[in-house]
Amino acid sequence: MNTSESAGRPDRETSSGRDGGEKLNWIDRRREKIRAEIERNRRGDYTVPTWVLAAALVLIVGGWLALILLLG
Repeated sequence: MNTSESAGRPDRETSSGRDGGEKLNWIDRRREKIRAEIERNRRGDYTVPTWVLAAALVLIVGGWLALILLLG
C-alpha cells in the first residue's frame, strides 16, 4: 500500500537467520496491526472494545441512580 515508504529502507533479517524473513521493529508491527484492523473493519468484522461497553453500562446505571436519588 505505501510502497514509497518502504522502498527506501533496507530489509533486515532475523537475528537467528533460520526463517530468512525480515525482522520488524515495533513501528512496523504497529502499522501492520492497524492495517489489519482497518481491513477487518471494512469487512464488517469489527467488535466494540470491552472498556467501551463497561463505560456505557456505568453511565446508564449512574444515570438511573441519579434520577432515583434526585427525584425520590
